[in-house]
Amino acid sequence: MLLFVLTFLAIYTAMHALVFWGIHPLLAGHPALPGLSWVWMGAMIVAPVVVRLLDRSGYEIAARGLAWVGYSWMGFVFIAFSFCVVLGGWEILAWLLPKAIAAMPRLSVHGAISAGVILLATLAVGLYGLHEADDLQVEEVRLVSDKLPPGSPPLRIAQISDLHLGLIHREEALAPIISRLQQLQPDLLVATGDIVDAQINHLDGLSDLWKRLNPPLGKFAVTGNHEVYAGMEQSLDFLFRSGFIVLRNRTEDIGDRLTLAGVDDPATGKAGDETPLLRDIPPERFAILLKHRPRIRETAVGLFDLQLSGHAHRGQIVPFNLLTGLEYPLQNGLYAAGKSGHLYTSRGTGTWGPPMRVGSPPEITLFEIVPESPQHL
Repeated sequence: MLLFVLTFLAIYTAMHALVFWGIHPLLAGHPALPGLSWVWMGAMIVAPVVVRLLDRSGYEIAARGLAWVGYSWMGFVFIAFSFCVVLGGWEILAWLLPKAIAAMPRLSVHGAISAGVILLATLAVGLYGLHEADDLQVEEVRLVSDKLPPGSPPLRIAQISDLHLGLIHREEALAPIISRLQQLQPDLLVATGDIVDAQINHLDGLSDLWKRLNPPLGKFAVTGNHEVYAGMEQSLDFLFRSGFIVLRNRTEDIGDRLTLAGVDDPATGKAGDETPLLRDIPPERFAILLKHRPRIRETAVGLFDLQLSGHAHRGQIVPFNLLTGLEYPLQNGLYAAGKSGHLYTSRGTGTWGPPMRVGSPPEITLFEIVPESPQHL
């Protein structure tokens, strides 16, 4: 844990250093602004650690206030850092090219104008990101299956993922999600992990909100890595009190045509291999695999009709999606998995860290599974 904290602080400090370099031309003319900027940046660098210490010590109001400030700042810093990486790359080229080509002038743009543009662009993108984080989208996906009896009504399944309920996200974040789900009236609700965040001792009353949802086929969930960080016992207790059935490396038959399989996240240390679970599902049943991380196990291909995952948030803030895409290339939407199976990766329904999203709005996914029509037979 100490190594993780030190690594985080080192990376976060380096990000602040690059941002400071990018905006320094605006600060250099004032005797106090550079120093004051570093005092503020230093406080924000350690803010996430202080939030945890305050929270564990029982100073909930102070922890929550600092969390909103510190994590919002983290989002703005990442946006500014992204602009400064581009500026830094340009400046490196502007320095190298004249050395390689004697007649080439040095085309440096690092100055007060570029610093001002970065600050204004960061402010605009960050404010938009705070808005987009509340712009809940309903993504509708229609799949045709010959495993549903001809003429049967569509099976409507709602997926939520990565809400990260805890210190920052509480009733004001969950209530509109519950309201939207009530409007959608799904037959079945599934949650694909990270429903809670690391600070879980702030969820009083949220279970009552979840109890307002009673889909006819039930509510099911699997664990994500943040259920582990929050403590498995209390995470599972919260999900149970909220009316969820948690599938931990097991299956559950729903009616006479649908089977759910759910596996634990690897962070539990007890992550299951979904392949044996799926092999036990009769092939005539529509098999849905709930798995937090969007990875398809090769041995499971052909054994499920639909895998539902989350975790990656599609990067949450562009261009972070480029980095998450290296680890999880199937991080956004519907993908083929074998001849007849599919993987759907949700962008997530909440936020983690910065309470903002840029280029990755939060979503509830509504699947409509319909029987194959006669003309397809």
